[in-house]
Amino acid sequence: MNRANINTLSKENIFYNIALTLVPGIGPMTAKTLIAYCGSPEQIFKTKRSQLLRIPGIGEALADALVHHDIFERAGEEVAFIEEKQIRVLGLSDDDYPQRLKLCIDAPIVLYYSGNADLNTEKIMGIVGTRNATDCGKMICEELVETIQGENILVVSGLAYGIDIAAHKACVKRNIPTVGVMGHGLDRMYPPAHKETAKKMVQQGGLLTEFMSCTIPDRQNFPKRNRIVAGMIDVLVVVETADDGGAMITAMLADSYNKDVVAYPGDVRNKYARGCNHLIKTNRAALVENGRDILELLNWTKKQIAPKPQRELFIELSEEEKIIYDVLKQFDELGIDELSASVRLTPSVLAGSLLNMEFQGLVSALPGKRYKLM
Repeated sequence: MNRANINTLSKENIFYNIALTLVPGIGPMTAKTLIAYCGSPEQIFKTKRSQLLRIPGIGEALADALVHHDIFERAGEEVAFIEEKQIRVLGLSDDDYPQRLKLCIDAPIVLYYSGNADLNTEKIMGIVGTRNATDCGKMICEELVETIQGENILVVSGLAYGIDIAAHKACVKRNIPTVGVMGHGLDRMYPPAHKETAKKMVQQGGLLTEFMSCTIPDRQNFPKRNRIVAGMIDVLVVVETADDGGAMITAMLADSYNKDVVAYPGDVRNKYARGCNHLIKTNRAALVENGRDILELLNWTKKQIAPKPQRELFIELSEEEKIIYDVLKQFDELGIDELSASVRLTPSVLAGSLLNMEFQGLVSALPGKRYKLM
């Protein structure tokens, strides 16, 4: 059995996590509110209606849905399915849940995962683009994947036609771990033409979805899929896209999550270059021409790191700056999202403190919204 597909959550925990996703009217944000007040998905279903009504945002309709429901049978069927297929269920309390995604306000409370890739590896790159990829776009994917070979980067995409599958196939060919995020359950493959590539990905990366078995690839599922891609990565690479393509949705989501977005420019007369050009023109994406540009932008190139010398701190710091300093001292560098989660300061206080520490020569701002001590 693949160790990555062994569930670390208890069967009861998995059951109640799945059951919570089945309650009509409860999405990720409402579910997180309920968990925060009740303590766990299981406890939500054991809480009295009168107490549920005291929780902000929980009205009579939702309270009734939680108390008077008919979902446990379906939840039990799904538990049986994941046990039979050795599928991993990742809940928000699971250490293996994608921690970058967990920081996003609309992160799913449950993910279904089949594979062996570390979803919290140090460097994760998303590659997206049009379903109508040109030969040039496919060549860009090949060059990019060839460039990142050996850099210990996990590649994430959506297993769709065009740029997505070109990126996945290039990774499989070069033994680079790659994860496909799907808009349906793990009991099927859409499009069917990608079934053989998907099988290889399970052994060399994985397949990930928030949708239960028997969920068909409905149109409305794919924007939800896109937010998972955008949330779990460090950088999103847009290769080719029309200005109204699905890749644009992913790019806008990534930008809203404070992820780095880069795009390849193209001929202004080419329909499938307009989206990339627009992202660059509106400063939502950095212009890149090759894979090396991306690695250098993110400071992901391999290099020898000299050991940090022992240092004494003679500059007087505020309490907030001391907190930031103590956290950064534990890492070579840290992204703004990880730093924010660790120091628990408001965004304005954190930004002001970092700026002051830069002026004092204590902190250096790196590409990719990352920071390190000088």
